Amino acid sequence: MTDARRPESAPRLAVIGAGPAGLAATLAAARGGLRVTLVDAAPEAGGQYYRQPAAGLGARRPQALHRRWRDWERLRAGLDGLVAAGLVTHLPDHHVWCVTRRRSGFTVHALLGPEQERAVEVRADAVLLATGGYEKVLPFPGWTLPGVVTAGGAQAMLKGGLVLPGRTAVVAGTGPLLLPVATGLAAAGARVAALVESADPRAFVRRSPALAAHPGKLAEGAHYAARLLRHGVRTLVHHTVVEAHGDRRGLRLEAVTVAALDAAGRVRPGTRRRIDCDTLAVGHGMLPHTDLAEGLGCRIDEVAVHVDDEQRTDVPRVWAAGEAAGVGGAVLALAEGHVAGRSAAARLSGREPDPRDWAGAARARAALRRFAAALDDAYVPPAHWAEQVTDDTVVCRCEEVTGGAVRRAVTELGAGDVRTVKLLTRAGMGWCQGRMCEPAVAGLAGCPQTAARRPFARPVPLGVLARAGGADDEQCYVTYHLDDADHSAPSEEP
Repeated sequence: MTDARRPESAPRLAVIGAGPAGLAATLAAARGGLRVTLVDAAPEAGGQYYRQPAAGLGARRPQALHRRWRDWERLRAGLDGLVAAGLVTHLPDHHVWCVTRRRSGFTVHALLGPEQERAVEVRADAVLLATGGYEKVLPFPGWTLPGVVTAGGAQAMLKGGLVLPGRTAVVAGTGPLLLPVATGLAAAGARVAALVESADPRAFVRRSPALAAHPGKLAEGAHYAARLLRHGVRTLVHHTVVEAHGDRRGLRLEAVTVAALDAAGRVRPGTRRRIDCDTLAVGHGMLPHTDLAEGLGCRIDEVAVHVDDEQRTDVPRVWAAGEAAGVGGAVLALAEGHVAGRSAAARLSGREPDPRDWAGAARARAALRRFAAALDDAYVPPAHWAEQVTDDTVVCRCEEVTGGAVRRAVTELGAGDVRTVKLLTRAGMGWCQGRMCEPAVAGLAGCPQTAARRPFARPVPLGVLARAGGADDEQCYVTYHLDDADHSAPSEEP
């Protein structure tokens, strides 16, 4: 039931993504007078950071899997209250594949449910993109073996399914995500044989003034370090995984080979060592999800959505917050989401925003962005990681394109950019459309990585695509109008 205090003429905002940024934005915008619909692919709000175990698992202490649990309780209570009051409509299990502009606003196109075959349209006056990020994984011999997962994938299995990916794990790569993954696996009962971090400790020393300016984050890092020590996890700093080894049939992971790196980022001779394990959780940082922003024509700076001090993109009535606007962690996402929601509430209601309304969030945002930039400079993959990729190492898993094929496209066929390499090899033309392999393809080809414009944010059934915008098949389309009096059930329209 729509709250009587919220007139039907109130502006309508669609927030895409229910992680920290999307939740903070939803609360701020709804409390500022907007009618908000929160659209998210997950069955429950929270995003990856606050991913919740399935209700049927009966988790007794889900807070044990999370930090900043009180922040989550505050966000969840706020969302539940606004939904109960009819001020927010929460649409879980809605997988957004495109956002289009109309004369009077925007249409959010989504696929409903786990099967993602039924189409849904959400119409709104403005859009706030809180689409998060995804992991970057660079290939190495053996990385396609069963038992090799992304660091975030291992964390998702633990948080969402209360299961361990294996009994003996190595956590490797680079980036701050490795610390909570290693400690989480160890606390849940896995034997973490090693945490293998490729970053050079000297890089942190050089950036110590910027890092020391945020003592809360340093304390968080110290907390993880103490937990690793308590669980007896061996930490190998300035090391990298050079190969994963499987059994004779290639059906499971048995061990990994790691090696130390020199100052230039090359493997130091004579430092290779083999570590037995059945799981390798690996990641090399995060990349922003920008597909929806690119489809709307938003400016992309390198790999992130460009925003101003109010989190506005350069497309009118489109805001962006959280990892989509630059990877920086959950606390930064909360601050950006709050600023974006307050800005949207003011501007869509015809008011000039007062920056004093979000002064605290703006100060936190500035400090956290500086901290994130310093971490980003320190946590970089080894400069010469591509030298470990053999010619028969699969680089694009969807199309089974090898490192040798990418190199031949450059040396023999003269490809000078990622797009040409993709055309010559079919790398990045499979199911993920290059989201996973493009950083590796760019690195092997010696080309800069840029945000690739993709028309859709996820695969779409042809039947849905053919009807998009027409909505002439009541069996296919469920159209949500954000000005309906009752949001509890969708209206089916011919």
